[in-house]
Amino acid sequence: MKVKIKKLRQDAVIPSYAKPGDAGMDLTCIDYAQDDYGNIVYYTGIAIEIPEGHVGLLFPRSSISKYSMQFTNSVGVIDSGYRGEIMMKFKPIMTHNQTSPLNYNIGDKIGQLIIVPYPQIEFEEVSELSQSERGTGGYGSTGS
Repeated sequence: MKVKIKKLRQDAVIPSYAKPGDAGMDLTCIDYAQDDYGNIVYYTGIAIEIPEGHVGLLFPRSSISKYSMQFTNSVGVIDSGYRGEIMMKFKPIMTHNQTSPLNYNIGDKIGQLIIVPYPQIEFEEVSELSQSERGTGGYGSTGS
């Protein structure tokens, strides 16, 4: 699938797969700043045109474990109508061992982008749902 991409800055890096078979394309930091809430906002300098019927999902990379921060919204959602810059926002966290770096730097890979199709859902209100083996069992109901 071809997806249109625009560099908003000359130093922006087009996302790419690191290895054959990878699901996520690496996003690269070209700048960062702190927002009014103490989060670190990482800028990629790119905007994309996600095809209708698809969604862009942003995930932190596994390297996040080396840093004292967490991705603020667990999974970022980029709707097909969004044409702004792709950014990732991280919240600094305090740890007992502050020997790890606090944040990513310019030029670092900061996250992964996965573009996937999604169904268009239409809800049908009913008075009863069909029975299932699990039923209403929620958190922890399948064992540890």
